[in-house]
Amino acid sequence: MSARWWPKRKPDPDPDPAPDPPPGPEPTLPSPGRRNPTGKIDVPIVGRRKEAVVRVRLVPGTGQFTLNGRSMENYFPNKGHQQLIREPLELAGMVDRYDVIATLKGGGITGQAGAMRLAITRGLVMLEPQDRTMLKKAGFLTRDARVKERKKYGLKKARKAPQYSKR
Repeated sequence: MSARWWPKRKPDPDPDPAPDPPPGPEPTLPSPGRRNPTGKIDVPIVGRRKEAVVRVRLVPGTGQFTLNGRSMENYFPNKGHQQLIREPLELAGMVDRYDVIATLKGGGITGQAGAMRLAITRGLVMLEPQDRTMLKKAGFLTRDARVKERKKYGLKKARKAPQYSKR
């Protein structure tokens, strides 16, 4: 019995087809790195290291750093961290050309400083693409993928085992 007892269904005609779009240029979304009329980058640049996540906006200015509403000397009192953050700007010769506005979350001080350096470097590459090779050669565009190793069952930490007892 291969015959169907129900009738074959006819496709419904489209009641009202979609109207053609009006002639003219298509609207474009801002691409990452495109500047809006105030000179700010539309999309915040993200940098990550360990558990730290940093979002940076580079604004034409005098070289001021605003980190979570505080100055860099107040947020990072360690001179080594301050130097680490300023390295990409110094290498590109733009220390006094851009203000840095950043939101830092998670991780510790060193992780946040490393994430900040990566985010600033990515922002400089968006603004000045010709500096990419110089920043890449210095190693500033490489994301440090090292994160804390997870704890395993039967061990006290990721690799630390309990003391061995012979008897």
